[in-house]
Amino acid sequence: PAFPYKFKFKFDGCPNCCVASIARADLSFVGTWRDDIKIDQEAVKAYVGGELPPNGGSHAGRDWGPFDIQKEVIDLCPTGCMRYEDGKLEINTPECTRCMHCINVTPRALRIGNDRGCSILAGAKAPILDGAQMGSLLVPFIKVEEPYDEIKETVIEPIWDWWMEEGKTAKRLGELMKRQGFQKLLEVTGFKPDPRMVQEPRTNPYIFWKEDEVEGGFDRDINEFRKFHQR
Repeated sequence: PAFPYKFKFKFDGCPNCCVASIARADLSFVGTWRDDIKIDQEAVKAYVGGELPPNGGSHAGRDWGPFDIQKEVIDLCPTGCMRYEDGKLEINTPECTRCMHCINVTPRALRIGNDRGCSILAGAKAPILDGAQMGSLLVPFIKVEEPYDEIKETVIEPIWDWWMEEGKTAKRLGELMKRQGFQKLLEVTGFKPDPRMVQEPRTNPYIFWKEDEVEGGFDRDINEFRKFHQR
């Protein structure tokens, strides 16, 4: 293909991102799930009672004291979606961001759900011309099933067509996204904007509309406008 530069895919089996795909690849595929985390309440009690070592025993070389599930799991949940009361662990799935901390600490008690697929992030790269960039979330969840036509036809091929047409020599996808904006990436792939794609709150108050999104377009009768907006 007439690529302006190299294009990398990287695949992480779970949100632990051990391959560091979201830091290095033009398209990063991170395994995830979208249903409830499976909880083994008996195993939870075993962790709390000290029968099972937390973190898979990886910190067993030192006596850290008894395992405190409230301090070491519940309070460290980034969205506060977990609760442990009366010996029972509960997780509010819609608030879970799949950070993997609770599963890493208590792997015998918690397992990922059964409705599995992957998240796809775009635009990561190491420093070349414009500096390092982390991947931006493009597809929050997509099923991963052979022959993978949905991924190839709705994600990869539209991005390649856009990048080959608009990309500059020796610049990767991340630099094209930086130059033309994430909104353009959504246009070429056809994905609708999603709050999960927002990396941080907007730092300016401007919202830009296209003419076909404004009722009546940009043309207006100034006299009619002044009836409602006096000088």
